[in-house]
Amino acid sequence: MSRLSISEILLLVSTGDMLPGNVMEIMASPSSLFSAYASFSGSIMLVRTMVNDIVPRPVQAYLWQAIQRLFKTNPPVQEHLTLVVEEYAYGRNEIFDAAEIYLSSKIDTNTDRLKISKSSKKGVLVSFAKDETILDTFDGVELNWKFVTVTTRRQRRGSSDEGEESKEQHFELSFDKKHKDKIIGTYVPFVIEKSSEIKGKEKVLKMFTLRGYGRSWSSIDLQHPSTFDTLAMEPEQKKAVMNDLDRFLGRREFYKRVGRAWKRGYLLYGPPGTGKSSLVAAMANHLKFNVYDLQLSNIRTDSQLRELLLETGNSSILVIEDIDCSIDLPERSASAQDPRSELTLSGLLNFIDGLWSTCGDERIIIFTTNHVEKLDPALLRPGRMDMHIHMSYCTYLGFKLLAANYLEIPDTDDENHCHRRVFTEIKGLLAETQVTPAEVAEELMKSENPGVALDGLVKLLKQKKKEAPADGKLETVEEIED
Repeated sequence: MSRLSISEILLLVSTGDMLPGNVMEIMASPSSLFSAYASFSGSIMLVRTMVNDIVPRPVQAYLWQAIQRLFKTNPPVQEHLTLVVEEYAYGRNEIFDAAEIYLSSKIDTNTDRLKISKSSKKGVLVSFAKDETILDTFDGVELNWKFVTVTTRRQRRGSSDEGEESKEQHFELSFDKKHKDKIIGTYVPFVIEKSSEIKGKEKVLKMFTLRGYGRSWSSIDLQHPSTFDTLAMEPEQKKAVMNDLDRFLGRREFYKRVGRAWKRGYLLYGPPGTGKSSLVAAMANHLKFNVYDLQLSNIRTDSQLRELLLETGNSSILVIEDIDCSIDLPERSASAQDPRSELTLSGLLNFIDGLWSTCGDERIIIFTTNHVEKLDPALLRPGRMDMHIHMSYCTYLGFKLLAANYLEIPDTDDENHCHRRVFTEIKGLLAETQVTPAEVAEELMKSENPGVALDGLVKLLKQKKKEAPADGKLETVEEIED
């Protein structure tokens, strides 16, 4: 049989010579195609009717689901894991603070939304905006950080107002779940370590105060210029305080070995204007510790106090100013009518040296008062207030330091010093007069001319001497050893 060329085959197909006769008949009659379709559709309807009559509905549903599962594409398995890093978790979350510092160093041109602000003393501050994401890589693993802010309102019981607005913040860290052990075991410690390095280089001290009615802490930068070099205190007293602070910092293992919480308590007492607040600022600048200013009048219950104190960070100073008049604390227990409605002295003492005192490390607790005699003796015992510092009226040595700071007058021990005479007069008046360092500093600020300023101070001291003779009170430092 001879082979046909392609053109010959196409010609035969087009003329129908190579197709069966019945196919050509079907193709030649469109009505035949419609008839076949109608016959097929009728058969399908017949089968469907029979199935509905014979097969129960539950069986039909089961078979239909089985067919769907057979042809359905399975959804991809979730391959990412998300870790939620809350701002507070039984206290301030160290990982959240570390992430905030670490991620601030990762802000680049790929970041879409940021918050900016500016104070009068600093340049523009940049922080994360709501729902902002930061990408990071660690040992070949891609990580996605997201900053989330949730706003809620807390309505007081029995009140019809909308309540106070409260914001809760957290980070969400997402990554391939097969790297879970590496991220938790290696990356998170890496973030904490890096944040510590950044803080050491660029640490800005913070002053925390209560937001609203004692609900949570808010902070501002602490830029108080007071240092031990500028503080108008007796040199021996100042040296004793600095030595005590330095010794406290270096005794972590000691406190651990003897089974005591790593904390230290100080009581600053004396008349108003004697430099108690300046001493607190000098201690913060010396230690590089943040300061928490606790106002007891804004706290209702012991449980609320405990929650706030647990939110304070390590390496910090807790200050309760004017403890004698901040609030009238019941002696040992709350009201019998409603034991949950009051802030009690025992609740405060329990956090200072009770079981709750161990929730945190490297903490300084400072009470200030103008009237030490009004304090409950339970506050003053060793283990609570370890060092008592009497901030009294200005002495001659304190005045010399103020004169050097405000008027830039050098040491006047030289007999030929131009201010020798007036300094001698001021020394005698200070020994007979009660004047605070704040009053002396205010007088020295009235003129940039040293002679004019010193003459004004002499007049002030003479006037005070006429009004109230000095009582001879001297500054003392009372220290209670560990």
